[in-house]
Amino acid sequence: MSARLSTVRFKRGLLIALLLVSCVGCDQLTKEVAQQYLAFESPRSWFHDTVRLEYAENRGAFLSLGSGFSEELQVILFQVFPALWLVGLAIVLFVAKQMPPLSAAAWSLVLSGGIGNLLDRLLHDGRVIDFMNLGIGSLRTGIFNMADVCITIGVLLLVLEVLQRSRAV
Repeated sequence: MSARLSTVRFKRGLLIALLLVSCVGCDQLTKEVAQQYLAFESPRSWFHDTVRLEYAENRGAFLSLGSGFSEELQVILFQVFPALWLVGLAIVLFVAKQMPPLSAAAWSLVLSGGIGNLLDRLLHDGRVIDFMNLGIGSLRTGIFNMADVCITIGVLLLVLEVLQRSRAV
């Protein structure tokens, strides 16, 4: 392996590790704060209720999809499959010979968000802690957390990268 390729892979590994530690740490810290200060309180809002903090525990996926499934199916769909997928993604991220920095950052954000929500499920009996909600009037997002923000930003960066490549062709 050439010294240049080794240096590039080291830098990518460092970028991935820094994003994982900071994003998973931020996610877990904000969920702990939400659990301590929002769990038994009324929702708090700012900017004419555009930003709302309210505690929720989600047994399902996005917008509570699958929350009515049996406990066994929830474990398979929301813990086993994601854990396998996240391990595969981590292996690809750290082992791939070539990967543009934007791709590495984007996939690292997706990985960190997945790890954050998987940790919740493992630590909180299959539940994910959510606490943020945005909207205007009746037009609102679902309640989400920092892991969801990381995943969303990662996916948006991947879409941006695909659009940049298609313009270059």
